[in-house]
Amino acid sequence: MVRVTFRGAALAGLAIEDPAASVRLLLPAPGTPANETLYETPELVIPTWNGNEFLLPDGRRPTIRTFTPRRFDRDPLELTLDLVVHELGAASRWAQTAALGDPAAISGPGRGYAIDQDAAAFLLAGDETAIPAISQLLEVLPAERPVQVFIEGPDDGARLDLPQHPRATVVWSTRVPDASPGDELVAAVRRGDVTAGTRVWAAGEAAVMQRIRRHLFEDRAFPRAHATVRGYWKQGRSGDAAGTGDA
Repeated sequence: MVRVTFRGAALAGLAIEDPAASVRLLLPAPGTPANETLYETPELVIPTWNGNEFLLPDGRRPTIRTFTPRRFDRDPLELTLDLVVHELGAASRWAQTAALGDPAAISGPGRGYAIDQDAAAFLLAGDETAIPAISQLLEVLPAERPVQVFIEGPDDGARLDLPQHPRATVVWSTRVPDASPGDELVAAVRRGDVTAGTRVWAAGEAAVMQRIRRHLFEDRAFPRAHATVRGYWKQGRSGDAAGTGDA
């Protein structure tokens, strides 16, 4: 994971009120002479909205990714993003080669998570792309409420330090080689305690989140209003990822 910090007066209009919200990051367009390979001396071109989609002046779609802001400070104006890096991701390549002062554009925020202060307990679940959002939630969930946290990562190196919560129990699992992503996470949620009054927040790979939805709503008849389950990315697909993923 790579941490990227954005600074500048242009952030003055940004307001992020709820945890686990999202922002969209516009990257320099790959394939331009200035950044054909590794985004060296990147050129940032702001796209225009044609009523249906954003397009660059040459008709191409811009490279936009969606992430959970790890932290936003108004004084000084700083926005911090934690990005999961892998070989194929456009944002991964950019984050690993960007230099101090390189331009980027941010829009947002997207919807966050409204915490139910009357909930009896919370269950948080996700893969490595959900770690920034889970970290934010642990910082603001009511201290007197029990919190179960289940995180599946690709290896032990993904087990990052999380903010302390006095009643949180954190269970990490490692993705089994050659197994489908999310098998360990789904199994952990199945073992979890989601009794009456619990609120569930889960995010990660889209197909895995669908399995969790089916388990909650069909197997357990869990109230839909008490669960927020978000697909951040899709296995095998290159495109936007709404979390720290870079699919």
